[in-house]
Amino acid sequence: MREIRVATAQFENRDNDPAFNLGRIHDLTRTAVEQGAEIVSFHEGCIPGYTWVQPLSYQLLADVAEPVPDGPSVKRLVKIAQEFSTIVMAGLFEIEPDGRIYNCYVTVGPDGFITKFRKLHPFVNPHLTPGEGYNVIDLLGCKVGFLICYDNNLCENVRLTTMLGAEIIFMPHVTCGLPSPMPGRGKIDRQLWENRHQDPVRLRQEFNGPKGREWLMKWLPARAWENGIYAVFSNPIGWDYDTVKPGLSMILDPFGEVLVETNSLEDSVVVGLLTPDKLELSSGHRYINARRPELYDKLVEPQESVTMPGWTMEHENESGSQQRS
Repeated sequence: MREIRVATAQFENRDNDPAFNLGRIHDLTRTAVEQGAEIVSFHEGCIPGYTWVQPLSYQLLADVAEPVPDGPSVKRLVKIAQEFSTIVMAGLFEIEPDGRIYNCYVTVGPDGFITKFRKLHPFVNPHLTPGEGYNVIDLLGCKVGFLICYDNNLCENVRLTTMLGAEIIFMPHVTCGLPSPMPGRGKIDRQLWENRHQDPVRLRQEFNGPKGREWLMKWLPARAWENGIYAVFSNPIGWDYDTVKPGLSMILDPFGEVLVETNSLEDSVVVGLLTPDKLELSSGHRYINARRPELYDKLVEPQESVTMPGWTMEHENESGSQQRS
């Protein structure tokens, strides 16, 4: 790995409005590049919006999804990357010729499409197909991996992405401010968001409390620390279909420390300098070398995989819903 400046952004996306959302990606990319960013990353599903697809039928979801890399949104991203001579990463729904639909995260540069990653644990709509595996690539002299939102809640996914060589893992999310039985968690009052200019203190208290940053700090630094990697977390801010999201986009270093973060109550971007020296010095680097795989048979026993978030989705009927943690 070499020294590299990486940006993570947050913005209030509009549901089913790719033109608007791509406009925000364009403007925030400019801001990031003006601060020296060589890679600019955005949140999960940021091009069409994400949470609003919960109740969509297969056909309606298919109408939202696009081919990758030949769809219009990826082509627009490439133009943004060309205009600012940088790498841009963003999320959308991908459709294959056979009709399968994926939650997809794409990476493009000035020379065009580079790669894509499909979410391993999709759940927001029942017509989404799980991704088929991990993806680690060489990018600008660094080893880069990808995991989308829920994928990062399973420590095995981050560990295996690291073991495939990743030094930086991009972690696009749409999270926080969700119903939960955990103490202190739950939705954030929309009126606090709408009144943020008159009363920013109350909203920031919600964003930084157990509904937002305090919950992230229970596990996100651990993923960076236990694996000795840079974690680049992106998340939307503002009204997202039926909940308020707190943004809080940040980059954590291989010691699990916050390198840069934004506490802005608006669309924002932060840029961090990622350096190679921390990788081998980190505890996670030592822990990976100390593993004893001969003891891990239980980890690979076959099981039925059920991806269940901590909140009930609109496509779930009442009889199928249950209390979650």
